Amino acid sequence: MNITYNEKTGCFKLDTEHTSYVIGIVDTERFVGHAYFGGRLLEDDAGYLLRTGEAPFTPETNSRDRLSFLDCFPMEYPTGGIGDFRESAIEVKDEGGHRALQLTLADYHIYNGKKALKGLPATWGSEEDCRTLELVLEDKSLGIQAVLSYSVFAGIDAVARSVRIVNNGTGPVMLEKVMSASIDMDDRDYDKIVLHGSWARERHIDRTPLSYGVQSTASLRGESGHQQQPFMALLEKNADQDRGEVYGMNLLYSGNCITLADKGQFDNVRFMSGINPAGFGWKLEPGAEFQSPEAVLVYSAEGLGGMSRAFHDLYREHLIRGEYRCNKRPILINNWEATYFDFNTEKLLAIAREASGLGIEMLVMDDGWFGNRCDDNRALGDWEVNEEKIKGGLKYLVDEVNKLGMKFGIWFEPEMISPDSDLYRAHPDWAISIPGREPGLARNQLVLDMSREEIQDYVYEKMAAVLRSANIEYVKWDMNRPLSDIGSIALSPERQGELFHRYVLGLYRLQERLITDFPHLLLENCSGGGARFDAGMLYYSPQIWCSDDTDAIERLMIQEGTALIYPLAAMGAHVSDCPNHATGRVTPFETRGHVALAGTFGYELDVTKISEEDRKLIPAQVEMYHKYNELVRMGDYYRVASYRENHMYDCYMVVKKDKSEALVTFVQVLGRPNVHSRRILLKGLDPDKRYRVDGCERARLGSTLMQAGILVENMWGDFRSRLIHVTEA
Repeated sequence: MNITYNEKTGCFKLDTEHTSYVIGIVDTERFVGHAYFGGRLLEDDAGYLLRTGEAPFTPETNSRDRLSFLDCFPMEYPTGGIGDFRESAIEVKDEGGHRALQLTLADYHIYNGKKALKGLPATWGSEEDCRTLELVLEDKSLGIQAVLSYSVFAGIDAVARSVRIVNNGTGPVMLEKVMSASIDMDDRDYDKIVLHGSWARERHIDRTPLSYGVQSTASLRGESGHQQQPFMALLEKNADQDRGEVYGMNLLYSGNCITLADKGQFDNVRFMSGINPAGFGWKLEPGAEFQSPEAVLVYSAEGLGGMSRAFHDLYREHLIRGEYRCNKRPILINNWEATYFDFNTEKLLAIAREASGLGIEMLVMDDGWFGNRCDDNRALGDWEVNEEKIKGGLKYLVDEVNKLGMKFGIWFEPEMISPDSDLYRAHPDWAISIPGREPGLARNQLVLDMSREEIQDYVYEKMAAVLRSANIEYVKWDMNRPLSDIGSIALSPERQGELFHRYVLGLYRLQERLITDFPHLLLENCSGGGARFDAGMLYYSPQIWCSDDTDAIERLMIQEGTALIYPLAAMGAHVSDCPNHATGRVTPFETRGHVALAGTFGYELDVTKISEEDRKLIPAQVEMYHKYNELVRMGDYYRVASYRENHMYDCYMVVKKDKSEALVTFVQVLGRPNVHSRRILLKGLDPDKRYRVDGCERARLGSTLMQAGILVENMWGDFRSRLIHVTEA
């Protein structure tokens, strides 16, 4: 990794191990242009790619065509209202109601390490493994500064970007749009990939051609959302898992977001990501600052697989924090699908006794333990243990579970309030709502105004009191509805547009406080399943519940899309009961275990009620988890085949960093009659090492296994699976 500035050429160059990112400064006005992002360059001058030597030239050469220059120059951080008619990265309204801004370079700083972003999640790095560039851009007329921050990391092909807006003027301005990152580049007949979905079918891969105009993926739900992911990739037509150029952009943010590609008149593409400007407005007083979320940019010349592995490495090594960042997570059993609201102390202890004897390491008590919570229509906000249900109290239950050698975890939904709750009856003004309008319900609940510190503090103290009352070592943090009826009594009329973002900042403050005061706590985020599975949440919790759909076959597509960006160790994945509660499908217990292994691994069922045949398989699955977890958690991920594409089978593998070991997961979704074995080409091995494959006596070179492959016999029936362990001979 390195960052340099060549004064002669006016080019900043950021180098990772295999990529370069070049920014050029042109004209006496010092316009900041995006020159290059791609494979590693050995020379430090790529400024010629800015095309300033051809019409319309620069304003100092051709002042009569200034607008033509602004409308085609590849801006590094484009602004609106001055003649660039493409998508802008920032929009500002001044006191006079005007919306014009021009940012040019005023100063720059290069230093080792990386600064934290105030109140926001972000990648982190030390002075030894990270280097940062700050470009200070300014509009002299308004006194507005935009500090563009870029960080690169040792051994990882990624660039982390963010923007800090400073009002050095004499009057307030209204920020109406602040994107975190933008790059301009030539179109090369790209496709685009986004991850779309809905509840129980999140993050499905959608690949389509990039066409003219603006194409975006966005959320206005107050969360990143089941429906869209704050991610987009642009890739060559022939790019696949192993070959071709891919550009990926992922926003580290958990609220309203947008990622877009704007293909313009000269076949250029403006690619950007940030807070969704719809419904956003931030009043920036003189002397005040606004910090954007961080975006991560990845370039891969090794297809989608290369992009995925770069994101995985960055998030494992420079985003996730705490003692569970590199450590094995306990195998848990959650009582939700086992009992729903129908449980008590004895029922939970019965599950724990059976589970502990099978090797399961933690019992998690889900929704229904507090207040008058006998169903999902009441009591959210009343975080007091219901001792009629939890007889003997919470400490008694936890102590009894601990005596079995198991840890104990608990479910909260801290951001929500039920109209039928003691909290709402005492503080109806604490719910987000618009004066004079009856707010809409979802799951019969409203949303607490987390922009207000007094509400954050109240919720925190209620949670902390529960956590201090017993030896609770895990929290599942849920959030089961989007935000609507956006209004806060704590904000003035001109600041109501700040509520969405202030809500997210409040959420981050609350979770930061929780993991600071309880540093040994394992926090798992959840939002009706996977509605807030984003990199922002990974900064606070090392794992996120992937989806409420635990069906193993549905999970193949959900987990494939999730693993396109996020490491396997971040994906909450459990073995659940059959018929599956989301689909009604019946799959073999063994297959459910193999699919859940590509995640945190746990159980979502009543272990006292499943068949004896299935129960007897649990100790072997526990052993499987302990044998392979480090490899799955820390290894390099390779997609071999996609059920989403071929509609017949799925195959993926993880390879240890030193290439001494690999694990292949093969799932035969549909059985076939009268066929021979499938030939599977392995990936990621050392071509010169010899490997032994499960079931094969002869060790073979890695090159043979990758080029000639292995044979996987057809299995009898649908939904069958097999693990194939590959070890260095």
